[in-house]
Amino acid sequence: MSTPLVMYWYPRCGTCRKAKKFLEDRGVPFEERHIVDHPPGREELKDLVQKSGLPVQKFFNTSGKKYRELNLKEKLKTMSDEEMLDLLSSDGMLIKRPIVTDGERVTVGFREDQFEEVWVRGNS
Repeated sequence: MSTPLVMYWYPRCGTCRKAKKFLEDRGVPFEERHIVDHPPGREELKDLVQKSGLPVQKFFNTSGKKYRELNLKEKLKTMSDEEMLDLLSSDGMLIKRPIVTDGERVTVGFREDQFEEVWVRGNS
């Protein structure tokens, strides 16, 4: 069995609660990290992005109030990956959640089929 999973989540986020319940219902052990109180640092985010295979933009919480207030939809088009990482690490509310990792694999957001594939079947 690999390292225990770490789930960066926000307790008031419905998607995060669904992901948590999904893992608990299947007996998958994980450690919770409050994404706003203890957001991943810049280097940790960079590592998560690399391991996820996704572009940095996919780590933004595009439905968040802060995202809209900062007009990030437009700004991200001209920002470098480094600038995006700086911005993400400055505020946990900007980060799409939940982020789940075992140190090697990373999922962003919650899709039941993906969780089943990666965290249930992939860990047995």
